Amino acid sequence: MSGVLPSRSTAGGAGRSFKAALVAFAVFASGAAGVAVGANLSDGTGGSQPAALATGDRGSQIPTSGTVAAGAEPVAAVAQVLSPAVVQIETESGLGSGFVYDESGLILTAAHVIEGSRSVTVRFADGTRLSGTVVGTDSSTDVGVVRIEPVEGMVVATLALDEDLKVGQVAVAIGSPFGLHQTVTAGIVSAVGRSTETQGRDGRTRAIPAIQTDAPINSGNSGGALADRQGRVIGVNSSIITADSNSSGNVGVGFAIPIDIAKAVADRLVEGRSPQSGYLGVSSSDATGSTAGAQIEEVEPGSPASDAGLSVGDVVVAFDGRSIGSAIDLVAAVTTRAPGDEIDITVDRDGRRTEVNVVLAQATN
Repeated sequence: MSGVLPSRSTAGGAGRSFKAALVAFAVFASGAAGVAVGANLSDGTGGSQPAALATGDRGSQIPTSGTVAAGAEPVAAVAQVLSPAVVQIETESGLGSGFVYDESGLILTAAHVIEGSRSVTVRFADGTRLSGTVVGTDSSTDVGVVRIEPVEGMVVATLALDEDLKVGQVAVAIGSPFGLHQTVTAGIVSAVGRSTETQGRDGRTRAIPAIQTDAPINSGNSGGALADRQGRVIGVNSSIITADSNSSGNVGVGFAIPIDIAKAVADRLVEGRSPQSGYLGVSSSDATGSTAGAQIEEVEPGSPASDAGLSVGDVVVAFDGRSIGSAIDLVAAVTTRAPGDEIDITVDRDGRRTEVNVVLAQATN
């Protein structure tokens, strides 16, 4: 739904079950998990030595958003260096936000902002409007890509790829909440790897390990940048939790797609390849006993889970070293993995911990 930042109920509530899709929804660099997915994918737009914000003749180089100088007022400095790369995206049915992440004119945004559109209007910080073409979307991870023709003076955001986020670090959101162009809000990273629901095209519940923040984000912030105190993008703003069904405003709980996940999905969309899905082959629910985890309710015959010896009643407590506290945690863990990935799963079976090795297959839908 364009321009609307969707509300989410609290992830992983008791008694909920998931067809553990356990279908993962995008291919990431092999051997990665959690928020920091894969190796450093730097291609000059998110490198370790970003260029300073250009104000004069750019020559043949398109400027990146740079990083904030030591001693500067952090939020104001982030706004100064990053705002020129953040755009408002207007569709026939609404608006959202995005940011330029590649010098070829590629813009990252949220899939729900641009789904159903072939072309959009992109508005820059200085008011300039350009036509943009939708490259592709992946609703399972809520990642979308728009392409524009590069223009002189275009600023490219610096991406904080392959960085370990810390709970409590500064988080700055820039976007167009309720159409208020170039709005800057600030808070902290409230949690990392927070399992957050998304919705796949097939209607199944999906999940990603999202960044939770209390930086105020609202409808229209979708697709905009969540940045660290250096002005580097750490996530793509995606959803919020609201107080009740009659409320659409921020209550201090928002979620962003980690930039490593967003960039990996965007790369595949730009290459014209559909984000592939890994497949485990179980249905699970939140464990109700003394051990927190995802309790397996069903194992599909012939699935990777079946081949590995996973059984009904097993409680998954860890997935490739990542702690699993609920069914949605298991969905989110698998989301970041690819077909062919070999995973060690720790299960509680009749009160004893057992290690099971699984090779994920490719989902058929």
